[in-house]
Amino acid sequence: MFPDDGALAGSSAAQRAEEPPTITTGRLTRRRVLFGAAGVLGLCSASTAVYAGAVEPEGLVVTRYAPALRGWPAERRLTITVIADLHAGGPDMRLPHVRHVVDTANVLHSDLIVLLGDYVARYEFPTERLPPEKWSAELARLTAPLGVWAILGNHDWWHHLVMIRSALADARIPVLENDAVPLGAAGQKFWLAGIGDQLAHPLGHHRYRGADDLPGTLAQIRTDDPVVLLVHEPDIFPRVPPRVALTLAGHTHGGQIRLPLVWPLFVPSKFGARYAYGHVVENDRHMIVSGGLGTSIIPARLGVPPEIVQVRLGA
Repeated sequence: MFPDDGALAGSSAAQRAEEPPTITTGRLTRRRVLFGAAGVLGLCSASTAVYAGAVEPEGLVVTRYAPALRGWPAERRLTITVIADLHAGGPDMRLPHVRHVVDTANVLHSDLIVLLGDYVARYEFPTERLPPEKWSAELARLTAPLGVWAILGNHDWWHHLVMIRSALADARIPVLENDAVPLGAAGQKFWLAGIGDQLAHPLGHHRYRGADDLPGTLAQIRTDDPVVLLVHEPDIFPRVPPRVALTLAGHTHGGQIRLPLVWPLFVPSKFGARYAYGHVVENDRHMIVSGGLGTSIIPARLGVPPEIVQVRLGA
């Protein structure tokens, strides 16, 4: 989250949709976020500030969606548990909290579990670093009939990439990087696709080169069965074709600090609040953006509690 790529100002929606999602510009810098957050919390009462820093980040909710998708046959039933932006580490995603996330996800008994990237917390002054063998051992306990699948996020690429790849491998969780795999029994088949991170390689001056290859990923799909696409950043959505029944994204943390007027400034997307959170429908194409679990830049949440998402498809 927060790759210093704030909302672009003064562009129409159509113009924004045509811009390459791997090049991001804007005014949301780390310093602006820190000072802005301090100002926001300063305006709040002391009790609200304590809640944002110590209470809400420790919570957990399950948010459920049952979208009616044109590209998904009604008789093809599927449940998906979505875990996004774990950011394991102190102060708000310590080992007991990670364990609680895994226990809650398993209790949902979904057919499929997907992890949408950003596995480790990184703060200027962390209160607790969680070794990879600790959080990966917890993720290894996740279980679902159709498996547990992962993609990588921008923080995974920017910090400790080799370590995170190794930790997921130790947990026996396959990582989809511009890959598509068929899943499901006969008559219930679908494709699960996952792309590389769109902000993988910082180029300086708020510009990035991605590791994503959406056309190459979709070219691997060899049947007419529906497609579920995993992406970390939702900004690629304008380029996702109708062939994809549902896109699942994270990265934004739902804005993390969600207050009127101020909230859009905290959404790390060049589209501002357009893809910040929840069920997005554009031209009959569907995307669900998770608010995620951990925090980034500042260890506080307000108005966007940590969440696990469960999606139910089919009648």
